Amino acid sequence: MRHNLRSRANPGRISVALALSYVFDWVVIILAAGIGAAFAIIEPNKRPFSLADPNISFPYVHKEKVSTALLGVSALVAPAAIIFLVSVLLVPGPTVSKTTPKSLIWQRKLWEWHTGWLGLALSQAASFLITSGMKNLFGKPRPDLLSRCNPDLSNIALHAVGGLVNVPEGVALVSHTICQNTDKSVMDDGFRSFPSGHASFAAGGLIYLSLYLASKLATTIPFLPPRAYGQDESHFSAFPSRAAREAAETARTTIQNDKSYSDHLTEPSGHNDAVIASRNQAAAPPVYLLAIAVIPWFASIYIASTRWSDFRHHGFDILFGYIIGTVTSIFAFRYYHLPIAQGAGWSWGPRSRERSFWAGIGVGNYAGTLPSHSEAADADLEPGPPLRRATNDVSYAGQPGEIPL
Repeated sequence: MRHNLRSRANPGRISVALALSYVFDWVVIILAAGIGAAFAIIEPNKRPFSLADPNISFPYVHKEKVSTALLGVSALVAPAAIIFLVSVLLVPGPTVSKTTPKSLIWQRKLWEWHTGWLGLALSQAASFLITSGMKNLFGKPRPDLLSRCNPDLSNIALHAVGGLVNVPEGVALVSHTICQNTDKSVMDDGFRSFPSGHASFAAGGLIYLSLYLASKLATTIPFLPPRAYGQDESHFSAFPSRAAREAAETARTTIQNDKSYSDHLTEPSGHNDAVIASRNQAAAPPVYLLAIAVIPWFASIYIASTRWSDFRHHGFDILFGYIIGTVTSIFAFRYYHLPIAQGAGWSWGPRSRERSFWAGIGVGNYAGTLPSHSEAADADLEPGPPLRRATNDVSYAGQPGEIPL
């Protein structure tokens, strides 16, 4: 029965249901991006403002340092192209046998390409949807709103909605109806300051790309795997073999000088070739690889900074937008990829055919397979709740050098 379970979970073949489940992933992501685009064109809430507020009195810059089109190329098109090139040129890496069939190698290349794009799309769609929705809900004036507005200063009282009116040195809050600018798109955009879309989109795409490159280039801070308490301290010695020999000599001397002690111990060998220094279990990657990985991150910081120098956003708007993009990029990367430090540069494998759309209560994982009721009976298992003991073993019993997805 165990063999049957493995054959059912064989990832070497892709079922129609499994393919459709990933097509549905793309449909949901595209739908989310479409909703974000709809939010970007509908009229936002327009918060009242004061004509005496210096925070919205900056000039309107017609030529932005990073336009919306350039942002799309920098934070979406360029990362997608780089992910494609990395997947084709670097995957599956030097550990694969030369006898591995080309078809399996290209399966892995295509899978890493697919998951790379899927994570990028998820990050950008999520950041775009969240940011566009919040812009319309809050309707915060941009720093250059008064320059866009061209307010009707002769009829302030007609548009006042709060504050002090007809009072010496009084300050009135007015509605957007005081603006004489008839360009609806410019005026609607003037109330979309919070949060920054450029900052969130730049972080969503470029921080994701930095994580992707760090994963594929094995650029991580060196670490040691956890070990049991009380392990031989010579493991941390600069010269572990020497430390092991010295410890053995000390033990031998103790045994020879103390007969009562030696009666309870056997003499150590005096040498332990299995001891390997902790310092030799990991090493820092080359700095140029680190530089490659952080370049997209630094580029996202520059894009966000231009929104301040172009007077398009207040400082908190930029910071909050950048946080949104950072969160979506980290989440999307981990959703489809293994941790950088322990994942060897791979993405997660595909879902099981039986769990393409639904895993069910008591399973908790979309990899592996559930035995049928007949298989449960063959294994002397009662159908029902005991089926929760589903195996997550999706090991691939292929030929040496073969690469399952």
